[in-house]
Amino acid sequence: MLGAAVVALPAFAENHAMGKMDTMNIVEKAVETDSLSTLVAAVKAAGLVETLSGEGPFTVFAPTNEAFAKLPAGTVETLLKPENKEQLQSILTYHVLATKAPAAAAIKMVQDGGGSASVATVQGGELTFSLQGDSLMIEDSAGNMATVVAADLMQSNGVVHVIDAVLMP
Repeated sequence: MLGAAVVALPAFAENHAMGKMDTMNIVEKAVETDSLSTLVAAVKAAGLVETLSGEGPFTVFAPTNEAFAKLPAGTVETLLKPENKEQLQSILTYHVLATKAPAAAAIKMVQDGGGSASVATVQGGELTFSLQGDSLMIEDSAGNMATVVAADLMQSNGVVHVIDAVLMP
């Protein structure tokens, strides 16, 4: 169902075919995944490596390099500068939930909520889940939408859902 696009991210998804949990934490696995290199650079620049390598549990909505490339020219480079660390931390923690939320749980919340469900992020803002066909959609506070392109990538300290857009608080 939601795992159909996992094929596009084989390095990240190879241990997840049978719901198998990876022994690596979220950051360790992201570091070795080429399609998440921009996210890794951002996590390092924001000083969040230790936090996201911690015990958790976390749910991380991980934008791909292509998602970051959709931002206006110069945005990523500007955010990676030391003087913008707080803004970068805010954006990145907006992509994190302080719980382990597999896709099935998110879908059930949407169904129980009559078509949508709001969840609080570590940053303090809210994301709204909905479904579009078989795809889990994530809406940010500005109304921008991201699609989960690879779901339920189980790591030792939580779950990662790879998304096709950067969410903004």
